[in-house]
Amino acid sequence: MDLFALLTPDGVSTLAAGAIIIIAFFTSALTAAFGLGGGLALLAAMSVLFPPAAVVPIHGVAQLGSNLSRFFFLSRHALWPIVAWFSAGAVIGSFLGASVAVALPEAVLRFGVGVFILLTLWGPKPPSLRAGGGAFFAGGAVSSFLTMFFGATGPIVATILSVARLDRMQTVSTHAACLVVQHSLKTVAFGAIGFAFAPWAPLILAIVLTGFAGSYAGTRLLKRLPEGAFKRGFRFLLSAIAVYLIGASIFSK
Repeated sequence: MDLFALLTPDGVSTLAAGAIIIIAFFTSALTAAFGLGGGLALLAAMSVLFPPAAVVPIHGVAQLGSNLSRFFFLSRHALWPIVAWFSAGAVIGSFLGASVAVALPEAVLRFGVGVFILLTLWGPKPPSLRAGGGAFFAGGAVSSFLTMFFGATGPIVATILSVARLDRMQTVSTHAACLVVQHSLKTVAFGAIGFAFAPWAPLILAIVLTGFAGSYAGTRLLKRLPEGAFKRGFRFLLSAIAVYLIGASIFSK
């Protein structure tokens, strides 16, 4: 127990740390198999078990490791023009997000993201949301701005990619590459504005290692999924996340 206690920074119990390490495996596996869902689930768990001020920055580093491991297994399927456009927007969005002194209420952010996802998935698609550099640039800027306050913006990135008509391998790999860029920028931004990552380093390492194992398991499942089953699961998960976000915004105190 003394060795395990080294993983726990102030304000986090050994039980909470152990639970997050285990949860990280399953959330990484979920994201590797369907391209999304795990980040929001991990954020929810961290919101319950971690001090509020640490949730978004630590979640960002954990997601950086999870997405990097997923990208490691699927990198040859990534579409680099999309990643390049997204990255250019992400630099601007992260800078602006780190510069804003007053954040929007979390309920407003959740409601807006949920409505955006549902409209993009099921509503008519205006020309600006069709696949193109401008859409990916805007997606990188907006999602990277929001991630500084909201945390898990993977569903926004997935929604932007959903208009590009990618196959399942391209979807998961390109999504991972975009989020590696986004979470890298977010981690640098939080460090620049003063968040102390050092006390969390052992726990972060454990989360990243179990996340890597989860990505491996989820990637094996992804390769066995029929294309039709993946697309249905992808849209179902996005829609479920959107409904959850809208409900959480309405019923939050």
